[in-house]
Amino acid sequence: MSTSSRCLVRGSVNIDEFFHLPHIVRPGETISSTGLTKRAGGKGANQAFAVARAGGQVELDGAIGDDGIWVKEMLESAGVGIGKLKVVKDEVTGRAVIQSAADGENSIVLHAGANYYLPSPTPATSLSTYTHLLVQNEVPLSSTLAYLTAAGQSSPPLTSVFNPSPMLTPAQLREFPWKHLSWLIVNEGELGDLLLAFGSSANPGEAKEDELQAKASAGILELHENEYFSKNVGIICTLGAKGILYYEPGKEVGYLPAAKLQNPVKDTTGAGDCFAGYFVAGLMGGKSLQDALKTCLVACGICVENEGAMESVPTLEAVNERLA
Repeated sequence: MSTSSRCLVRGSVNIDEFFHLPHIVRPGETISSTGLTKRAGGKGANQAFAVARAGGQVELDGAIGDDGIWVKEMLESAGVGIGKLKVVKDEVTGRAVIQSAADGENSIVLHAGANYYLPSPTPATSLSTYTHLLVQNEVPLSSTLAYLTAAGQSSPPLTSVFNPSPMLTPAQLREFPWKHLSWLIVNEGELGDLLLAFGSSANPGEAKEDELQAKASAGILELHENEYFSKNVGIICTLGAKGILYYEPGKEVGYLPAAKLQNPVKDTTGAGDCFAGYFVAGLMGGKSLQDALKTCLVACGICVENEGAMESVPTLEAVNERLA
């Protein structure tokens, strides 16, 4: 890991409340949970935690309520810089109510809380002390755009990574400043949303299982050539248990299978955030793209074998042991 590389994560902090259920609740259905667990979460916090677990220097820029001090302490103990994590009086920390089914699937409802505290959308200080920026879409979009623009206008520009979850509206996607982005991380459904927003009829998210890889690969190339997108942005498309597709501008779409699991799947909630954090840490460490992605896949494999969005993120030592 380069000692000069520093990542800023501008993102959310949540308290995740897991309701353990036999299956995801259907419309109109009332069922009893078999358990309730409270954990730290939020895509910003999860991804910052993952960068730290992967060995990267990282700071989280976000906000919590007084009820989230324990989350702040947990992040700090993991090595996440919390100097930009504000405590907002008379506001609750963001919430995620998660239905966690017996088969490992999940469904999530969010309440923004302090995540939408926004005295000003622009960064309070210069981003010149950072080399990487990681953003998602659980804080006000105006702030995400301001940080991306500042990162792109820094000298030299930061390496910026965007995980558009929850997905933006079609209009927001068409107006997004893609030119300031270095890497886009999406799953097949999000890739389909982007293509549809940009006027394509392709939707890899609706592909049959045996067609998913081919249709998502074609979708990546189509997205790259779209007039709304930037040809300088690299694209990662995660396919769940199928693995990942990756694209560097000017090269062919590559594929890597998912890592082999050593234990049953317990919880997929944190896999996407684990991937994003480990990916940025790999970039910070100067790894080749393939090596960085292989590390991400192993980290995600360990992640889904454990419960929780944050606690399930493995240490770099655990990942390296399985890679050996």
